[in-house]
Amino acid sequence: MFKKPGYIYLMTNLANTVLYTGVTNNLQRRVYEHKEKLIKGFTEKYRITKLVYYEEFNDIEDAILREKQIKGGSRKKKIDLIKSINSEFRDLYLEL
Repeated sequence: MFKKPGYIYLMTNLANTVLYTGVTNNLQRRVYEHKEKLIKGFTEKYRITKLVYYEEFNDIEDAILREKQIKGGSRKKKIDLIKSINSEFRDLYLEL
């Protein structure tokens, strides 16, 4: 059976004060939707536009499990995870 790839990602606002964790099967499209405010709700309300961390998985089910693990962690754990690959909190969207 063919497995669908997946991504988990963390985004923040320009001031790096709010964190959002999500899962998708198309990272570039999903981040674009957040940046352009095409998704109503939390990310629009808190102006979440900066992709600061992501992981790629061969199976979307694995990505969903990882998303739940990250969401269950503390804010400090999320910040440490981001800093492990992106200490300046650069927007990684342009590198996709």
